[in-house]
Amino acid sequence: MSQLPEGLKFTSEHEWVKFEGSLARVGITDFAQHELGDIVFVEIPEVGTMLMAGESFGTVESVKTVSDLYAPMSGRVVEVNQALVDQPELVNSAPYTEGWMVVVEVSAPEEALHLLDAAEYLKHIGE
Repeated sequence: MSQLPEGLKFTSEHEWVKFEGSLARVGITDFAQHELGDIVFVEIPEVGTMLMAGESFGTVESVKTVSDLYAPMSGRVVEVNQALVDQPELVNSAPYTEGWMVVVEVSAPEEALHLLDAAEYLKHIGE
């Protein structure tokens, strides 16, 4: 069984969320990056962009495919990981740390009730 970092929530579309007060740091899971393969480009929104939970907010391009990113929470993007512009491979090498994508100022905290905990996510991916 895979080890997931403590304190994260997950979506069925393989995004992870780390809550930091009223902010939510978002990335894709180790499972997702492994399925995608070597990531060569990440398209994420600019600071100030409004996200709606469940809607696409960007893409991850790997050597195999292009995959949409889905917002786990509604809110305004307050920070983006600029390091991914020059180093998209950080999503592969450190998906839960340096490979994060955006930080969202959450506008509807109740949406967190629809996120999966680690055990539910592991069951979702068949582990």
